[in-house]
Amino acid sequence: MTFLTTLTRFLTLSTGESIFYRTAGSPTSPTVLLLHGFPSSSHQYRNLIPLLSSKYRVIAPDYPGFGFTTVPQNYTYTFDSIAATIATFLAEIPSPPREYSIYVFDYGAPVGWRLALDHKSSIQAIIAQNGNAYEEGLGSFWDPIRTLWSTNNSADARAALLPFIQSGTKGQYINGTPDAETIDPASYTLDQALLEREGNFDIQLDLLFDYRTNLEVYPRVQEWFRESKVPLVAVWGRNDVIFPPVGAEAYKRDVKDAEINLLDAGHFAVESHTGAVAGVVLDFLGRKGI
Repeated sequence: MTFLTTLTRFLTLSTGESIFYRTAGSPTSPTVLLLHGFPSSSHQYRNLIPLLSSKYRVIAPDYPGFGFTTVPQNYTYTFDSIAATIATFLAEIPSPPREYSIYVFDYGAPVGWRLALDHKSSIQAIIAQNGNAYEEGLGSFWDPIRTLWSTNNSADARAALLPFIQSGTKGQYINGTPDAETIDPASYTLDQALLEREGNFDIQLDLLFDYRTNLEVYPRVQEWFRESKVPLVAVWGRNDVIFPPVGAEAYKRDVKDAEINLLDAGHFAVESHTGAVAGVVLDFLGRKGI
């Protein structure tokens, strides 16, 4: 029996959140957890999932504040909260995985790092696709966001960032991509439509402010890299201005055998170079015996 069809499901957690997720593959196969970024959702993995699911159980949840996941009104939108929600989701999903590899992209990196630090024995391998763990990996793109941090979430700094949230979605997909025709317009169109739901701009500004806490996590996760010797491959769009490739190369400092693959792509390399990304993932996990 094959399990190539991607299923879309909702799981209501004991903590009240209703998590939307995509899944494919046999529940008895090794698990790969796909963690999406901003401003996207599990939809960004719709083409990658079928390429992995013949060998792996693939799980791709939508975070609170993203995609089709819904949460109670009093939910606190921080990376700590999102990581805790995803941990609960993994514990309560049918046939919960004891071990899994994490594919971290953009916001998926700070979510994944928190999962790893709290559940170290569960992590089999890391695929970092433009998913950062180093301060030098935050380039000049982050300067307006650093202003938000340094002014303690001031109204002026929030107002300055609002245009990026309101109209920057397409650019995140297109910029740095050699051939814009490789980008499905359904991707950024769906993301933008979901961003524009009532109250969502404020949620995203809150998360941009909370992103400062990820810099405090970096030294801890770097120490875990060194101590655990977790297998890690970086597959990176080299033209990404949000997380430039210096962040990919930095992994070599703490992961002795880190493998770095730079693609001629932008931020959303998984959208424009799906086949190449899948090839790296399958080859890497296969060589690691996963």
